[in-house]
Amino acid sequence: AVAKGDLTKKISVDVKGEMLDLKNTFNIMVDQLQEFATEVTRVSLEVGTDGKLGGQAVVKDVSGTWKELTDNVNIMAANLTTQVRSIAEVTTAVAQGDLSKTIEVEAQGEIFELKKTVNAMVEQLRTFAAEVTRVAREVGTEGKLGGQAEVQDVGGTWKELTDNVNTMAANLTTQVRDIADVSKAVAMGDLTKKVTVNVKGEILDLKNTINSMVDQLSTFAAEVTRVAREVGTEGKLGGQAEVRDIANVSKAVAMGDLTKKISVDAKGEILDLKNTINIMVDQLSTFSAEVTRVAREVGTEGRLGGQAEVKDVDGTWKELTDNVNTMAANLTAQVRDIADASKAVAKGDLTKKISVE
Repeated sequence: AVAKGDLTKKISVDVKGEMLDLKNTFNIMVDQLQEFATEVTRVSLEVGTDGKLGGQAVVKDVSGTWKELTDNVNIMAANLTTQVRSIAEVTTAVAQGDLSKTIEVEAQGEIFELKKTVNAMVEQLRTFAAEVTRVAREVGTEGKLGGQAEVQDVGGTWKELTDNVNTMAANLTTQVRDIADVSKAVAMGDLTKKVTVNVKGEILDLKNTINSMVDQLSTFAAEVTRVAREVGTEGKLGGQAEVRDIANVSKAVAMGDLTKKISVDAKGEILDLKNTINIMVDQLSTFSAEVTRVAREVGTEGRLGGQAEVKDVDGTWKELTDNVNTMAANLTAQVRDIADASKAVAKGDLTKKISVE
């Protein structure tokens, strides 16, 4: 029965003397084998089937081959426990966004290959997270446009994510730089430039608003220039000194020079015109300074959240001021929301999405 693996039988015949000793010895052997088989089966079941690591076979009073077999089973279970727990610890850390751990346990064969694969995965994820974090920080926090994430030897989802982050950064760079170039040109009195970058959604609305502003300013400048030429050059109002002064200031305004004011003495309606134009120059100076400040903060220094403050303006100038502030507020909300989502992804938090309109 023992030879066939059946350990349920024992010697029960009544014997004496040496035959009794043989009977007891044999029955003890069966008990030990049964205990050995039970313990090995238990450990194998726990580790191999139930997934309960850490088990050890406990067989008392065995020696020789049986002790060696018991020790070998326990070594196998202990090694497997150590290896699997180390792999589980690292993969759990990765799942929680912790990329600082790698598998250090000694392993061979297929377990060694698994160890190398997991460690390579962690290294790639670490590089990916670091690069995405760098690009998000440069673009979203430091206002340094043009950055690209560089992650080598990645494929599948990780390559797609890297490409998407780079596409986002490149598109944002192109859009913000084009808007900033036009805004700076307007601030410097150059009304020849328009926003030409291909955009959609609210950025498209912003593009149209800025281009409309440029058109309005161009029309305004052309009209001021025409009136200045008619009055100051062609003498259609008689060429009086005060009229010439008014024309000179108007032409300076048309050329983007807001440093001049009408200083000639005047009376009556010409005095009213002088005061009106001087007030206009003050308002334009304030408007220009505020737009330049907001454009520099948002477009050049990357300082989001700025708003232009121009008091006592109406009509086109109030509309222009409101449009600039809308542009700055929209860009602030968009860039900050994109940066928040990107930083969350970089930290392994995939619950956040970009929700800004």
